[in-house]
Amino acid sequence: MDQIKIGRFIAERRKNVNLTQMQLAEKLNITDRAVSKWETGRSLPDSSIMLELCDVLGITVNDLLSGEVVLMDNYNKELENNLLEMIKQKEQADKRLLSVEVFIGITATVVLFALIFVAAFVQMSIGLRISLMVLGFILFFAGCFYALRIEQVAGYYECKKCGHIYVPTYNSVFGAMHMGRTRYMKCPNCGKWSWNKKVLRKDK
Repeated sequence: MDQIKIGRFIAERRKNVNLTQMQLAEKLNITDRAVSKWETGRSLPDSSIMLELCDVLGITVNDLLSGEVVLMDNYNKELENNLLEMIKQKEQADKRLLSVEVFIGITATVVLFALIFVAAFVQMSIGLRISLMVLGFILFFAGCFYALRIEQVAGYYECKKCGHIYVPTYNSVFGAMHMGRTRYMKCPNCGKWSWNKKVLRKDK
């Protein structure tokens, strides 16, 4: 998707309905800074407000993602192209998130052991020693929390038993045994427990 083209289209439609950036932002309960980012092509509207934005601008989601009003003759083709592009962008974003997850996990572990090492071998008061160790564990568990959150929302899991592809709850990911990116979880579709592997697409 061409973000610059989409941004110009949003600006054009906003002006057509006689709204300033501030007025559009107020209707959507967002900041005018977000609207400015859309119109300059620096970001795209979040999926959670796309329908409301399109309603205000008098366009369809397909028009928005195409950056122009789509004629009925080309509607299905443009819709298919936009859906494929959105799937591709989500897959790329999930790959980046999973890389960040690895970075967070490694960094949190290194910081923990570094602080424990300093607390154990450097001369200091007992209070400072304990504080360093507590800080190390706090940072480690905070890192683990965010890494697990990424693990939950980035991509999907595929049930080994029935092939169902789904996004698990945070609690099921948190409590699951795992080997790499494969976790032992209960499938919400068939209800069976198995080693469910991480996949990036539903239509793999």
